[in-house]
Amino acid sequence: MRLAMETSPLIKLISLTLLLASAIAGPTLEEQAGALLAWKATLETQPAQLQLQSWENTSWPCSWHGISCSSKHQQQPVITGISLRGLGLRGELHTLNFSALATLTSIQLAQNQIRGSLPPSLASSLPNLRHLMLQDNQISGYLPPELGYLVNLRWLVLSQNKLMGSIPATLGRLVNLAILYLYYNQLSGHIPQELGYLVNLEELDFTGNDLTGPIPRNLGNLTKLNNLFLGDNQLSGYLPPELGYLVNLGGLHLWQNKLMGSIPATFGSLLNLTSLYLRYNQLSGHIPRELGSLVKLFELELQHNKLMGFVPDIFGNLTKLSYLYLGDNQLSRHIPRELGYLVNMRKLDLRNNKLIGSIPATFGSLVNLTSLVLWDNQLFGPLPDMFGNLTKLALLHLDGNKFSGHVPGEIGTLMDLQYLQLNGNNFSGPLPPDLCAGGKLERLTAFDNNLNGPLPSSLVHCLSLVRVRLERNQIEGDISELGIHPNMVYMDMSSNKLYGQLSNHWREWRNLTKLNISNNNIMGNIPTSMGQLSQLKVLDLSSNKLEGELPSKLGNVKSLFHLSLADNLLYGSIPQEIGALYNLEILDLSSNNLSGSIKGSIEHCLKLRFLKLSHNNFEGNIPTELGVVSSLQGMLDLSDNSFVGAIPSQLSGLSMLDTLNLSRNELNSSIPASFGSMESLTSIDVSYNELEGPIPESRLFLRAPLECFMHNKMLCGVVKGLPPCSSATQSEGQRTPYGKIVLATVSILISLVLVVAILKFRHERKKSKATSTDNVTQLASMFSVWSFDGTNVFKQIAEATDNFSEVHCIGTGGYGSVYKARLATCEIFAVKKIRIIDDEYGINESMFNREIGALVQIRHRNIVKLFGYCSSSQGRFLIYEYMERGNLAETLRANKRAIELDWGKGG
Repeated sequence: MRLAMETSPLIKLISLTLLLASAIAGPTLEEQAGALLAWKATLETQPAQLQLQSWENTSWPCSWHGISCSSKHQQQPVITGISLRGLGLRGELHTLNFSALATLTSIQLAQNQIRGSLPPSLASSLPNLRHLMLQDNQISGYLPPELGYLVNLRWLVLSQNKLMGSIPATLGRLVNLAILYLYYNQLSGHIPQELGYLVNLEELDFTGNDLTGPIPRNLGNLTKLNNLFLGDNQLSGYLPPELGYLVNLGGLHLWQNKLMGSIPATFGSLLNLTSLYLRYNQLSGHIPRELGSLVKLFELELQHNKLMGFVPDIFGNLTKLSYLYLGDNQLSRHIPRELGYLVNMRKLDLRNNKLIGSIPATFGSLVNLTSLVLWDNQLFGPLPDMFGNLTKLALLHLDGNKFSGHVPGEIGTLMDLQYLQLNGNNFSGPLPPDLCAGGKLERLTAFDNNLNGPLPSSLVHCLSLVRVRLERNQIEGDISELGIHPNMVYMDMSSNKLYGQLSNHWREWRNLTKLNISNNNIMGNIPTSMGQLSQLKVLDLSSNKLEGELPSKLGNVKSLFHLSLADNLLYGSIPQEIGALYNLEILDLSSNNLSGSIKGSIEHCLKLRFLKLSHNNFEGNIPTELGVVSSLQGMLDLSDNSFVGAIPSQLSGLSMLDTLNLSRNELNSSIPASFGSMESLTSIDVSYNELEGPIPESRLFLRAPLECFMHNKMLCGVVKGLPPCSSATQSEGQRTPYGKIVLATVSILISLVLVVAILKFRHERKKSKATSTDNVTQLASMFSVWSFDGTNVFKQIAEATDNFSEVHCIGTGGYGSVYKARLATCEIFAVKKIRIIDDEYGINESMFNREIGALVQIRHRNIVKLFGYCSSSQGRFLIYEYMERGNLAETLRANKRAIELDWGKGG
């Protein structure tokens, strides 16, 4: 018994030793193989069966694809590595028994389709793991804090997944870690201060997450760090000066955050730095001169901040610099000539600053330059003669400055040139004739200059062109000579001096989305082949001399949303096919000779926002169907046509309409009362019609000027200057014959009283022979226009005619000249200025009085109306209704207008 008791501790020790040995020995190779086969069974069949064919019970596991083994002290081999990168495996890590794989030192499963979260058992079961690479998968969920147990880990690569939540502070325990890649996930929260303990870290990349808060200052302790990439996050606060202690740093990328303050001068100590990305932040202050010490710098990106001051001339020392981006800041002063010393420069971008002066001539030494971007500065003067040296230049952006002089011809010799932007300057003279000599030019923008001369011959047949904008210059050329441009997407050559006719070549421009050649001298018909431009969205041919009918084939261009053919010589009706343009939003056919009814041709364009058909010869009723085009919101202008009948009440359904102009037609009846509910309407004009009855009572009509309702049959109501409506008028919407007689009688009596007063006043004035003063107030006191303020109207007429300048003269007779006066109110009058004869108001005065008396008494629809008069020692003026069609001689010369007068119906 004693022996048994004495040996009992020994037995226990032996048992414990055996147990520990068993634990140290770990799982057998067979157990590990079983765990891997079990995981394979959970993967989706097709990729797993194809890529893992060698994983079978009948073969030795160490020979399986992607599996590596090792043995120690001649023991049985165990699995130490899994490398299955880029096999397209689909499954989860939770189904892999990591406890059976405790001997693993490396897991490489990158570029697969592993989903689900990271199991905590991965960290707690693999004490020997040194490399964990799971990048470019679909792993989601949170980073387990248990990762801090992997104290032997050197590489932790979990980038390009769907991880979320914060970065565990426990990662600060991984003191052996050399590479930590978590970029392009959905991580949030602050960067843990504990990462400052990873003194062996060489690579840290958290790019493309949603990290917030400041950059920890103790990251300055990571002196072995080669690259610190924290770009594309939401980091805020100031740049820690301690980052300047990272003397081994080659790349510092902090772009697109919310960092503020100045760039620390300590960054000048990063002598091994090759790339510094601070773009898209809120950094301010000056660019520190200390950055001029970074002689190994290859890329410097400081654009899109709030940096001010000047570009340091010491940057001329950075001779290895190939990419310099300083755009979108507030830098001022001149461009330092020292930048011309950077002979390795490939891309130089100084856009959108406040730089002044000229381009340094030293830039001619930048023979490797492929991109020079200087737009939106205040640079001026002629361009230097050095561009011929920049033979590799592909992109030249000089737009939005104050450059002047000719565009150097040597720019046309740049064989690699693809993008040339010169717009918004003061360039003059012709464009270089050989602009597309290299056959690579894709974009040419030179609008808003003073360019003249012919279209460059090389452009006419430049097949590479994609976008051309030359509008608002004085360029000449025959538009019909333009060849085929199969790649052209956008062309705007409006407001030039182009001439010729549109050819059928346009149908070959298959990719064209915008064509604007308005305000030129183009003649001929619109070719029907334009109906084959299936990608066209904008077509503006306005303000030319195009004639003929609208091609019905335009209805085939279903993508069209902007069609402007205004101010041409087009005639005929609107083709029904235009109604098939269901994407049309803007239609302007104003100022042509179009005629016929518009019913059935437009109201099906249910996306219309802007419709202008003014100054044509359209007739018939306004279609009630226009009221269902509820998208109309900018303008509906049908003015100066021959529409008849009542205004459709359905137009009040245009609940978003801003401007409605129905003036100068032959519309009758009353203004629909429902117009008072059009709350979006800010402007309405129904003048020069045959309307009668009350004005709708609404805020719009209360504020509308009288001019918008003038020259109608008998409108009344809330507008200041119109007569009030009687109760009968308000209830019936029209005046009684008795009311018209009374009003006419009152008008005649008022006219007679005014004529008598005039004659008496003139007689008294001649009798006294008093000298009149010539100031505007006295002149205006003699001025009388029914319901007008004389002083204001006289001033407006004087301004409208530039003090009766010959420019506004439309006719001359024996007793004076007639002027066209367009007032600020948009009313147009004919002003007759009676020639003064020095006879103390003798013959001249009597003629003046006779004409007033005769015109006041005449009542005939074919005689122009007299609106008022004015008399002073400087002259006498009669104000008549202005007749749009001109004088009788002009009308009789035009056959079409003479027919319209229909003399056979005259008296």
